[in-house]
Amino acid sequence: MNKQQLITELQSQGVRLIDQEVGATGRQGGAGPSDHKAITVDDTTVMVPIFTGNAARSPYGARVDSQTQQTVLELDGEAVAPIDFPRQPQFYSLKTAEGIPYHKIALLHSHDVLATTVLQTCTRYSDAATACQFCAIGQSLEAGRTIARKPPSQLAEVTEAAARLDGVKHVVMTTGTPNVSDRGAAYLAECAQAIRARVDLPIQAQCEPPDDFTWFDHLKSAGVDSLGMHLEAIDPAVRAQIMPGKATVPVEYYFDAFAAAVKVFGWGEVSTYILAGLGDELETLLAACERLIALGVYPFVIPFVPITGTPLAEHSPPTSEFMYTLYQEVGAMLKQARMSSENLKAGCAKCGACSAISTFEGRMSDEG
Repeated sequence: MNKQQLITELQSQGVRLIDQEVGATGRQGGAGPSDHKAITVDDTTVMVPIFTGNAARSPYGARVDSQTQQTVLELDGEAVAPIDFPRQPQFYSLKTAEGIPYHKIALLHSHDVLATTVLQTCTRYSDAATACQFCAIGQSLEAGRTIARKPPSQLAEVTEAAARLDGVKHVVMTTGTPNVSDRGAAYLAECAQAIRARVDLPIQAQCEPPDDFTWFDHLKSAGVDSLGMHLEAIDPAVRAQIMPGKATVPVEYYFDAFAAAVKVFGWGEVSTYILAGLGDELETLLAACERLIALGVYPFVIPFVPITGTPLAEHSPPTSEFMYTLYQEVGAMLKQARMSSENLKAGCAKCGACSAISTFEGRMSDEG
């Protein structure tokens, strides 16, 4: 089995922690890669589902070898590869002057990415008629693991510490959607400006398309290098069922926003999440990715992972076979367009840990 296949299977099927001492504490609930742990296999760090029902049934397990103390990945009880878990970041032990733990303001994703949800509330989340069924943005807030609004000055303080102590290389700022027409762009710009005044790190901002595309210029001027606007699903029927609130924003409006954003941030510096497994057919996903790449937008294709406590908690993730085919086809498109995650300045696609797509950009089948 090559590395592409292994990562694809791990992210679709998850990993069971056979020994309690395996790895550091994982992350449950919240925005982004929830119910996951970062695992390094063959020098590649990936986010893998751990705290899901599907992971509990996975044929893959992680066990500490009693003799070597090395953590070993197993498949049906047979050793596959040695693996490591990134250490607990040093900045997690610090607090702001106000007494707020740094880890409640921003988190380490993968091994060198600082991620934060600047507004941990969403205008759609509390109403089942509008909420995205896969979203758990309120869980970490309810559990007291984060704060609702991250002040720009504190974000700058935490970012400086994460860069100095833990070698963080870029920043991802996302947001729940506030009930304002800029969709959070104004606050993201304020946060970016504060961070860039304190530390020189590339920043990606993520929000829904604002009502006025001049917000893209404001974000750029504030220090944002890359922009993410996430479709998640493509087919209008799937969107209406899975994300009824977001589905009121037509897909075509997203594409208008993508075109406008590329003019500001540059070819390849705009990206979108595509969650495979929500109901879109393979052909639908491929057609959307082809159109996105032609616009200069990086389609960050990832397998949908059901999160505990959400309406889709029991939804089956896509098979590794489905994902492998999707990755091969989209990887070929990226290669032909000479679009590479490695060349992006910041963001989830730059990190790449939630997907295997980056391993398919330059080699389509047999190389590991």
